[in-house]
Amino acid sequence: MDLRRLILILAVMSALVTLANGFFATYQVQRQLLIDDTLEANRNYAAKLADTTNLFFVSLYRQLAYSSATISADFGNSALLQSEAQRLLLQTNSFNSVAVVNAEGVVLATSPESIQIKGRKLTTPGALEALRIRVPNISEPYVSVTGNLLIFISSPVFAEDGTYLGYVGGTIYLKQKSILNEMLGQNFHGAGSYTYVVDNERKIIYHDDAARIGQPMAHGELSTAVQRQGRGSLQEASQSGVNILAGFAAEPLSHWTIITIRTTDNTLLSLQGLMLSVLHRTLPLTLLTLVAAWLFARLISQPLWLLARSANDMDRTGVFDDITRIPSWYFEVAQLKRAMLVGISLLQKKIGTLKTEVQTDPLTGLHNRRGLSLALSAYSSANQGFAVIAFDIDKFKKVNDTYGHDVGDQVLKYMAQLLRACSRSEDVLCRIGGEEFLMLLPATPMGIATDIAERLRANVAAADFPSVGRVYISAGVALWSPETGNPEQALKQADDALYRAKAQGRNQVVVA
Repeated sequence: MDLRRLILILAVMSALVTLANGFFATYQVQRQLLIDDTLEANRNYAAKLADTTNLFFVSLYRQLAYSSATISADFGNSALLQSEAQRLLLQTNSFNSVAVVNAEGVVLATSPESIQIKGRKLTTPGALEALRIRVPNISEPYVSVTGNLLIFISSPVFAEDGTYLGYVGGTIYLKQKSILNEMLGQNFHGAGSYTYVVDNERKIIYHDDAARIGQPMAHGELSTAVQRQGRGSLQEASQSGVNILAGFAAEPLSHWTIITIRTTDNTLLSLQGLMLSVLHRTLPLTLLTLVAAWLFARLISQPLWLLARSANDMDRTGVFDDITRIPSWYFEVAQLKRAMLVGISLLQKKIGTLKTEVQTDPLTGLHNRRGLSLALSAYSSANQGFAVIAFDIDKFKKVNDTYGHDVGDQVLKYMAQLLRACSRSEDVLCRIGGEEFLMLLPATPMGIATDIAERLRANVAAADFPSVGRVYISAGVALWSPETGNPEQALKQADDALYRAKAQGRNQVVVA
């Protein structure tokens, strides 16, 4: 085998190994990114559904409190009690049945009247608990005398002098049609996902498969995490051997936990098409590199072939001049090295570009969650304290619904411009999902961080966003120092402060 073939084989093997390595690295990075994004999306969806459920229960408490106040002044008026029970049932269709009960547990009025419990003394767990605690309450799920799995929501009735008169309460059937059931069953999260709900004892009280309702939640890492944490996400293998990506969030009033599940296989379905796209884009350059390697092999071997031919004609006249005219061997070796470095440099540059893209939000050019993680690791390693500002755009869903997602993307890009204008060169700016943003301000005290957040809020409120006009933000500010533990705690504190800003009316800054 001559030198030209050896060089060509070496060049081809080097190009293919580099391509395979880059392809494998791309696969691993994209696979982990898909898993991380799905875990975060599941956690966020479960949290939003938990918040929606909480608002629903708060609304029910207010309805029952209003009814309690209405009937407390004339609790002995049977017509008033019956009228209020019917109004409460029909007003929002939130309850499957409503009852007004006196302090001895005897039913004074019901709606619908077809349940035929008027005049009877209730001994169900929810009824007895309402008589005992005498405060607004959501009972644990239990099976009624008619065989329905339900929860009982009650509000006490007190006279003006503080005398306990009884309570007004409503039932919600967990296995039958209700507003709560429909709300939990509307899965807008995406194809391949499903949601179920467990109570404080980790029994399933809502599931797409009605046969699972009432059964205990399977034991495992997810069950342990649900018991110990309020909100979070994890990846584990289910009892059937299927890998799942789960996000969960607790609802504080009922102590229920909402769990969103997506299988790992379903999550990674899009990865195959993505890797084919990477291969299609890389293959032309690889083929071009192989053609160039063949040409360089000919170029490199030609001087050595001439030298070998001249060595066979040592006794020929003029051989000295022929050898003199052959290019230097060291020069050719240098050319070979240069060709190889050019090929490797091109592939390394592609891999470096891919890593940069993995850490950057493509829409706004800000850091994404991976870039945020790298920044947090750097601050933690250097014991560098920082302030964090978490904010998002108020009622951004309305912008998308009204103007479309293209205009929504323009609003996000413009928000990124305003964020850069209100930041310093050393600040880390991130878009962590949807309309949610983060600012990390190294070595910044709380007062200055609060001023920066307020200035950003004011600038946004005064800005004229393209196609939308006025847009407002709510923000939460927190501080982290090396003595306070994990930097993630500061992010959670800022996020909690942001939620308080939302709850207090939006368009404001709240300090953790």
